[in-house]
Amino acid sequence: MVVKDVKDQCERVAASARRVRIEREQIPLYAASLPAGAAAAGEFVQGSEEREQLAAFWLTLDAINFGSGWFPTLRKAPGRSGYTTVADGIRRRFERRGPWSALELSLITGRELAWLLRQDPAHELPELFAWSLRDLGNHLLTEYGGSFARVVDAAAGSAVRLVETLAGWHSFADSSLYEGEQVPFLKRAQITAADLSRAGVARFRDLHELTMFADNLVPHVLRLDGILTFDRRLVTRIEREELIEHGSPEEVEIRACAVHAVELIVAAMPETVTAAAVDQLLWHRGQGPVYKASPRHRSRCTAY
Repeated sequence: MVVKDVKDQCERVAASARRVRIEREQIPLYAASLPAGAAAAGEFVQGSEEREQLAAFWLTLDAINFGSGWFPTLRKAPGRSGYTTVADGIRRRFERRGPWSALELSLITGRELAWLLRQDPAHELPELFAWSLRDLGNHLLTEYGGSFARVVDAAAGSAVRLVETLAGWHSFADSSLYEGEQVPFLKRAQITAADLSRAGVARFRDLHELTMFADNLVPHVLRLDGILTFDRRLVTRIEREELIEHGSPEEVEIRACAVHAVELIVAAMPETVTAAAVDQLLWHRGQGPVYKASPRHRSRCTAY
């Protein structure tokens, strides 16, 4: 499964989608309204210890960068979202005790994560997080000598190669079936490459090959901004906060049309702009009160 498949299959879905439509005539003006400056990569970290810790942080966090379908049911501190609640918990662990070792990850339990994240031990999300982290730990132990930075180094400066490696792990798998064909999204594998680049852990020569990171917020922003139009029945279901089944035609169309729409936006912008940069811009826009005030689609899955 390669990153090019994400682009090709999402374009295929967008061409035949019946519940979601890209308003293509709006793309040029919308693209022109966006800041043209791409997100800058972080300064490359030379110190081996600091680089190992940063690689550990982002691989660990992105291995559990999912659960948006459960986020309304989490205990959250005032003003914190579901994602920041999880990220805050992981950051506390790193600040107080450093990263988990590969062996510790391979043995981690849902109860341990529930305590760290200050969640109910009976909630199903911590156990799903633990399942993903155990898989990460096992790959680190068996293939990389327990080193997080070696995962990055094995990609030899290619974000695409890193994504394709992670895509083969259960902890980062992300594809759906649509009209008899697999549609890969690889949301968390791709955002891992972008996060490692932004943190200065890696210098990737091909970040421009990545797509946007197909979640439930960027499609929401694109809908409210008039770039995506959803079938009225689908909008009604979303507005009454009904869960949309992961892998259902409508959920695949939402994600795929968002991916392809961002590709069209990028094509209408200066050559230096990447889909990852547009994704980051739209994700941050989605933190605004206008976007927060309207429900977005929710699916319970380990993809996003």
